[in-house]
Amino acid sequence: MSVTIKDVAREANVSVATVSRALNGHDNVAEEVRQRVLGVADRLRYSPHHAARSLSSRRTQTIGVVLPDLYGEFFSELMRGIDLVARERGLHLLVSSYHGDPAAQGAALRAMRGRVDGLLVMSPFVGERGFLERSLAPALPAVLINSGDADDHPVIRVDSYGGARAMVRHLAEAGHRDIAFIAGPDGNFDARERLRGYRDALAEMLPGAEPRVLPGDFDEASGHRAGRELLAADARPDAVFAANDMMALGCLFAFSQAGVRVPDDIALAGFDDIPLARYVHPSLTTMRVDIAELGGAALRALLQEHQGGRVTALVPELVVRESSRATRG
Repeated sequence: MSVTIKDVAREANVSVATVSRALNGHDNVAEEVRQRVLGVADRLRYSPHHAARSLSSRRTQTIGVVLPDLYGEFFSELMRGIDLVARERGLHLLVSSYHGDPAAQGAALRAMRGRVDGLLVMSPFVGERGFLERSLAPALPAVLINSGDADDHPVIRVDSYGGARAMVRHLAEAGHRDIAFIAGPDGNFDARERLRGYRDALAEMLPGAEPRVLPGDFDEASGHRAGRELLAADARPDAVFAANDMMALGCLFAFSQAGVRVPDDIALAGFDDIPLARYVHPSLTTMRVDIAELGGAALRALLQEHQGGRVTALVPELVVRESSRATRG
């Protein structure tokens, strides 16, 4: 027999209306009550549309997409890839973005319950204990994008660690010995993996070289700040590797403003290969990620019948352009 909202209300000792508000992420529910309702719903494996628990029913013909942001070329390309596959399959998209803390993103995920047949989720909070269990409806198919491993959900991500190692290898082989790194936000899985790859590759390929890590936030402004900080240092690095292209472009602007030539004075590289990377001057060396394919692959994985905790990693490709062509021997 199907579990109904009345069953959840009775078990949680609240009204049906309170259950509905709690499951849909409304603010006018006390957190203690919300957690009790979510706990009962999970234990009873209640879903607002019980018959729509698997994508095979296609009750809504809609896929939910929850992202940390929609700003910038990375997210634009990611959504383009998701949308291309959705249109091929006759599906609609319900998109939610910019959630600065676990509670806000959890509320966004709960608000999708009953409205979508499956979810694509990119979240810096996936690794936090109990976050997915509290936020996702029981048995609602979900695929995680660019996150750590999850036992119950497929993960589609970029091999950021391997890509960062490949870039450091390229810069070292071009003769650069002092390689600075502009990191991404602390809570971001890709940022952590790219920093880890940079540190490990530096230790392996340039023994004795000191890591030089500057903070960044995956946007142009933080790359510009990092570039100015490097220019003000007592000793400038031979090369700068930014954890994404947007920061690399901000850094390039800082160098240009100061009359520092790239790559003659300092080599520069990024990560992602956003469309703009090939059109700036000098064109940007980067690790090419097929960002649209990342989104498309995530939706195709969601549409597969057999869900599970498998991980698929897309291997980025080194693209050498003008910004890192060696001037040192």
